Amino acid sequence: MNQVAFKMKLKPGAKDEYRRRHALIWPEIRRLLADGGIHEYHIFYDQETDILFAVHNVDQQSAIFQKDENLERWWAYMADLMDVNPDNSPVAIPLEQVFQL
Repeated sequence: MNQVAFKMKLKPGAKDEYRRRHALIWPEIRRLLADGGIHEYHIFYDQETDILFAVHNVDQQSAIFQKDENLERWWAYMADLMDVNPDNSPVAIPLEQVFQL
């Protein structure tokens, strides 16, 4: 099993709406993640910087975040809350693991 971690940037004042939308995450996105072998997906928020820290476990290296119609709709739905790329995908900066216990 691989662990993946990355950070994203939330727009100031968007935390509550970001949390609300994720509480109602679409079944299609849940299924996409599960079908991609992703388990225990966590997103944490740093209130001082508006940085989101995400970490999830995946059974294997997955192409889950490649083009998918439902994922692209989700990205468009979330684009007003965070820094995004031209295709509305979140700007996600991979993080390197430097310690594990």
